[in-house]
Amino acid sequence: MSDTQTETHDAEQAPQETTEQETTEQVPQETGDADEAPQEPTAGETQDSAEQDEDQQDGDAQESGAEDEGDIAADYLEELLDIVDLDGDIDIEVRGDRTFISVVAEGDSDELEDLVGRRGEVLDALQELTRLAVLTATGSRTRLVLDIAGRREERQQELKELADDAVAKVRDHGEKVHLEPMSAYERKIVHDFIADEDLVSESEGEGKRRHVVVSAS
Repeated sequence: MSDTQTETHDAEQAPQETTEQETTEQVPQETGDADEAPQEPTAGETQDSAEQDEDQQDGDAQESGAEDEGDIAADYLEELLDIVDLDGDIDIEVRGDRTFISVVAEGDSDELEDLVGRRGEVLDALQELTRLAVLTATGSRTRLVLDIAGRREERQQELKELADDAVAKVRDHGEKVHLEPMSAYERKIVHDFIADEDLVSESEGEGKRRHVVVSAS
């Protein structure tokens, strides 16, 4: 509804005296093509919103703030370990504006494997819960990364090998290569590996089927 129509409707509801200047005042008309529709994202976009969120750099973040969220996350994880009756050492590392939390087993024990899951699904869920704990305590979102029993480091090496294999296939045959479905965080890592090789990667699929596609252009 335009501004002019709104003023007329209000006058019918509660008549008010108007001055001659108000009566003759013209409402500026907006310019632009009324038929122009918002542009939809193209299928060739390299990253989806979830990956862009993982890649977003917060220039206002301060190292002290990252340290604070690290302490909050560590306290939350300590309580969790107590609840499930598991022992582990918690390390906090700040790299730029992102906090990395590592939980490692004491000695050679593998008792933390249950907190990782067969394909890391439990670890991903615990990471989201830890991020939520920080959000609740600080009121600010966090992009902290949680690693348990070295799973993230192992997975990153696996992703590097997957990316290298895809790059080799694309260069040998020139055809697109579809990788296995993975999380937004892992897709972001693969996108970075592919970009380093001067090839193109895109995300395709929906939900749990979303995956990276590698091509020459």
